[in-house]
Amino acid sequence: MNANERAGRLLSADELAPLTQIANWRAAASVLLTWGVVAATLAVAFAFWSWPIALVAIVIIGAQQHALFILSHEAAHFRLFERRWLNELVGRACASAAGLSLCTYRVIHRLHHNHLYGPKDPDMALHGGYPRGKWYLARKLIKDLSGLTAIKGYRYFYGKPAANTANGEVQQPLAGTTPALRAEARVDQKMVIALHLALPAGIAAVGGLHALALYGWLWIVPALTVLQVIQRLRAVCEHGAVDDLSSPLTAARTHRFGYRAADALARFALFPHHVYYHVEHHLYPAVPHYRLAQLHALLARRGLLVREPGPLGSTLRRVFAERASRAAS
Repeated sequence: MNANERAGRLLSADELAPLTQIANWRAAASVLLTWGVVAATLAVAFAFWSWPIALVAIVIIGAQQHALFILSHEAAHFRLFERRWLNELVGRACASAAGLSLCTYRVIHRLHHNHLYGPKDPDMALHGGYPRGKWYLARKLIKDLSGLTAIKGYRYFYGKPAANTANGEVQQPLAGTTPALRAEARVDQKMVIALHLALPAGIAAVGGLHALALYGWLWIVPALTVLQVIQRLRAVCEHGAVDDLSSPLTAARTHRFGYRAADALARFALFPHHVYYHVEHHLYPAVPHYRLAQLHALLARRGLLVREPGPLGSTLRRVFAERASRAAS
C-alpha cells in the first residue's frame, strides 16, 4: 500500500459516503456561475469598449477560463454530474472552451494523484524544486504573461508534459494507458483542435473582421497569457516548497481565507470552486468540490490533518524565498 492509499484510509466508508454524494444542482450552479461571469464580462466589454476596460476584461476572462479548467477537473474525476453522459458533455464543453482535451487530461491527472512528487508525476516540472530563489518564479510568471510558455502549457493537456525536473525523465502518459482510453483521448484532441480552427472562421463569417478581432483580444489573449500565469501560480501554491513528500497530508497544501477583499480576490482568481482545499482533494478525490469544506471540518475535528491551513501570503513567502531560508511548511 503506497502513501496515497494509506492517507486515504483515515476515514471510514460510512463517514465518506455522504461526502461523496453528487448534487447535480450544485454542480449546475457552479457551471452557470462561471459562464455567467464570462457572459457579463463580454457584454460590458462590448458595450463600453475602451482599452482600460478591455485589459480588465482580459484578466477576468483569463480567471474564468481557469475556473472552466477547475470544472473540467471535477469532470475528469467524474464528480461534476451523476449521469456519466452529462458529466462528459458538460466537462468536455468546459475543457474545449479553454482549449483543453478532457479525456487526455484525465489520464495525465490520474498519474499526478497516484505518483505525487514521484518520478512519474507529470506535474513535477511545474511545482517541483521550490523554493528556487526570489526571482525564479517571478521570471517564470512574467514569461507566462508574455505568452511565450503557452505552447508548452497546452502540450501538457495534450499528453506531452515537460520533463521531470528531478531526473529529466520525459513523460508519455498516453503510452502507459489502455488502448481504449488512448483512442478516446486522441479523438477528443482532434475534436478540440477542430473546434478552435473552425470557430474563428465562423465568427468572421457571421460578424466580420471586427468580431474576429474582439474574439482574439477577449478570448485568445487571456488563454495565452493570464490563464498560463494562474495555472502555474496555483500549482506552485498547492505543492511547491513542501518539505515532507511522503504523504498527500504534507506534500499538498490547503489555504485559509478570511473575509477581506484580498481574500475574495485570491479565491476568485487562483482558487475558484473550493480548489484551495487541496490536501482534502488529494486524500479523497471522490469528494465533489462543494463538499470539501465539510470534509476539511471532519478531518480537523478528528485531528487527522498534519498541519493547519495557512494564509496565502505565507505560502507566497515560501515559494518566492531563497533556498537557504526554506523552513517547515
